[in-house]
Formats: sequence, structure tokens, C-alpha cells
Amino acid sequence: MAENLTMNERVAPTSLSAVTSVEPQRAAGSGTLPAEHPPVRWGRVGVLLMNLGTPEGTSYWPMRRYLKEFLSDRRVIEVPRLIWWPLLNLIILTKRPGPKGKDYASVWNNERDEGPLKTITRGQAERLQAAMGDSVVVDWAMRYGKPEVSLRIQALLDQGCDRILLVPLYPQYAAATSATACDQAFKALMQMRWQPTVRVSPPYHDDPVYIRAMADSIREGLAKLDFEPEVILTSFHGVPKSYLLKGDPYHCQCVKTGRLIREELGFSTERMRTTFQSRFGNEEWLKPYTDETVQTLAKSGVKRMAIVAPGFTADCLETLEELDGENRHYFEDNGGERFAYIPCLNDSDLGMKVIETVVRRELQGWV
Repeated sequence: MAENLTMNERVAPTSLSAVTSVEPQRAAGSGTLPAEHPPVRWGRVGVLLMNLGTPEGTSYWPMRRYLKEFLSDRRVIEVPRLIWWPLLNLIILTKRPGPKGKDYASVWNNERDEGPLKTITRGQAERLQAAMGDSVVVDWAMRYGKPEVSLRIQALLDQGCDRILLVPLYPQYAAATSATACDQAFKALMQMRWQPTVRVSPPYHDDPVYIRAMADSIREGLAKLDFEPEVILTSFHGVPKSYLLKGDPYHCQCVKTGRLIREELGFSTERMRTTFQSRFGNEEWLKPYTDETVQTLAKSGVKRMAIVAPGFTADCLETLEELDGENRHYFEDNGGERFAYIPCLNDSDLGMKVIETVVRRELQGWV
């Protein structure tokens, strides 16, 4: 394998096969590198899947470390530091880790001792590697927590990847998701003398492959139910309304995704609606709010409903605990009778078709 090679080598694309093929690296003129030249590998292409992140545990201190890293990100919280620092460190990080840890514990993968987002993202990377074969090296990282973006970029470099495709696993672009993931990668590059050539895959909120995959997944989910929902919500993670007013395209891309999925399914605007979840603090966020919509629908007489989360490529706390847990209770406590959460695409065949399509398209010219 690659680890058995000497370091002054150009690693051929077939280096993942049982018999490794290498070509000696040549200096600018003729001949091999001089003996005193530092070791280097080059010639391969890497793909780094990047998702949001997850704590390393559900107890107080792992939750506090995770929340501090997440909520200290200026892309996520744009409140002036003079106001936000004391709120975060003196109040939020004192009170929030405990309750949030209990929420994570309710969806925790106890067998692997990790959050579901980490389990699923690893599965996506493994399945993508199997689909791509020897042409690329696939790895994965989290913006917050582990595995760290900088360390996984270095791991790709160590395997000879001098060209790397960064893939933020967010169909819709937002500064608080896609941009901050790339920021973290760029920070790592700033420390490198020999930077790899880097591409970033664009958002794919209106890609026909993604829209069809979402529609097919919803059809499959509905077919498994023993009832027919009167209303289906497409719920996206919210952001403060001020981010939209500052020019963030996220809201528009979410609305377009919701419309295209609805049209693909042939549903009316009354049966399939777009909402936004997970608001935090007192600032106005993108509307309509998922939780308020669920309660209003139940109170108005809707007895059967379903929720799907097209903006999440992998199930996580916000889908499994918030949508399938909290919002199920909101619906049932206000008169609703039958409720269903339709899972994310995850590492299913439909989900992998989307990721592989995006990756192969963005690698054109490299492989």
C-alpha cells in the first residue's frame, strides 16, 4: 500500500491496488532528486467530505468543548464579540451542555460511542471510496470536533494527494455551513509551504439528480406508512433573518429546493410546505418556523402529517431528536394523531448517487 513506498515518489492513480505502481519523481532537469532533498509524495487526487460536527461524548465537558467551538465561530454567531463573549462563556456554556447532552444521548450510537452524524458521514466516505475505486483517495472530516479538517487534509497530502476536492455536505449554501467549512480548510492551507491544488464543490440545491433522489426517498418513505399524510413539511435548518438581508443565498436556495421537490412529486402547495427549524436566541429567524407550523396544523384539525429534512445529508440531532422527537410531541399534544419523520438520504443508494454525481462532475479534468 501507499505507506510502504519510499517518499520521493510520484504515486500513480493505481496505488490503492494490491500491487503499487510508482514513477520516480524527477527534478526540473533530468535525473532523480538529490539525496538531500526532503521526502515528498505527489501525483494523486483526494476528496474530502466535510460535515458540521458532533461532540465526542454526551457528558458535560465534551458537550461544553463542542458547543464552545461551534458557538465561537463568527460565521455562526455574528453578534458583536463584546456582547456575545460574556453571554457564551458565563451563561450558555454553563447551562446548555447538560440539557444538550441529554438530547444527544437520546440519539447516540452507543455501539460506536459516537453521534449518528459521525457514523453516517464515515459510511458515506467508505461507500464513495468503493464507488470511485483507485482513481481518488476519499477521506472525511468535521468542521467542529473530530476528525479535524486540518489533520485529514494532511493525511491526504501524506498519501500523495497534491490535488484535493473539498466537498461541503450541504445542498444549500450558507455562510454558517459551507463557508465556515471551507474557512477551516483554508486555515490549514495557510500553514503549508507546498499547498495542494484545491477545488470546492458548489451547492447542488437544484441539481436534478438531488431533486429526484429526494422525491424518490419521500415516495419510498410514504409507501412504508400505514396512513396517508394530509400535509408534508420540508424542514430546513434556520438562520437569522439578518443573514438573508446581508446577502446570504441560503433562504432562496432552500425555497427553490422545496418547490422543485414538490413539483417533482406533483403535490399542491397546501399539501407540501417549506419551513425552518432550530432557531436559537431572541432574534427573528427565517420563517415560517417548523415548530409553530406543526402546532398550528394540529390545532387546525390536521390529523396526519409527515416531515422530511432535505437540507441535511445525514440524520443528526436536529432531525432525529428535534424533528422526530420534539415536533412529534408538538403535533400529538395539540390534537394530531399520526406523525412520521422520513429519514435523510444518508449513505443509502439514493444518497450516494447524489454525492458521487457531485464528486465525479467536480473532478472532471483531474481523473
